[in-house]
This record gives sequence, structure tokens and C-alpha cells, in this order.
Amino acid sequence: MKTIFIIITVLTLNISQAQILEPVKWETLVNRVSDTEFDLISTATIDAGWHLYAQTVPEGGPIATSFSFVGNGKFLKKGNTKEGEGHVVDDPIFGMKIKYFDNKAIFKQRIKVKTKKSFTVEGVVNFMVCNDIRCLAPTEEDLLFTVD
Repeated sequence: MKTIFIIITVLTLNISQAQILEPVKWETLVNRVSDTEFDLISTATIDAGWHLYAQTVPEGGPIATSFSFVGNGKFLKKGNTKEGEGHVVDDPIFGMKIKYFDNKAIFKQRIKVKTKKSFTVEGVVNFMVCNDIRCLAPTEEDLLFTVD
């Protein structure tokens, strides 16, 4: 009985100390540019010490951040998703110059609407984050934009 109690206690402590790391939080916003054009804005808030990589990275580097949007016949994408300035540094983990973002990153996708009615745009962002010691597995997160 004492052995079972010890095993349960150890398992409980291990489970309670396990952390799910989620160093990036995503928020969405829609900004009207004109009567027919809108910017779908994805903002990543990045925990201190972590880096979110740009949409273009050198071969052999980390997984680049990428966006995809589900077509619904109510809009057309105009160009590619644009990103902020970020930092280009010699990355200690990958041993190459890489553009990344820390603290906050803003991505914008312009669309042209085909309707005057309100609708939603579903998107997905695939991204990878690292700190100076390790990288987390690539993560995919759903995004939702309401176009009014």
C-alpha cells in the first residue's frame, strides 16, 4: 500500500510540474482599406527570450512562418502576406543569418471583397519558435477574421 501511495505521489508531482510551452499568442484584426479592400492582420505576441521566424529562411534553417487562407468565393487575395521588419541576426542554433521577430510580429494579407455582406475568412498559420537553447516543434494555429 505504501509503494502505491509513493508511485501516485511521484506521478502527481511530475504531471503538475509538466509545462506546455506556448510562447506565441495570436490575435486577428480586420482593417478596412477602401470600400472593396481589407487587410487581414495577424499579430503574434512572443514571450521574452523566444524568436518567431520570418516567412523566408535559408535552406537548412528553421521552419518558416507561413499563412494559408480558405477561399469561400467572397474575396480574392491580393499579393502575398507581408511581414514587419524584424531582426536579421547570426542565429546561434542554426549557425546562419536568419530573420526573426521577438516580442511582437505583425503580418498583413490584403484581400478584395466580392460582396457587401459580412463574412468570415478562415486562415491557418504554421510557425516555429526557438530560444537560445532549444526549438519547439512546428505549430499550426487556426485564425479567424470577420470582414464587416
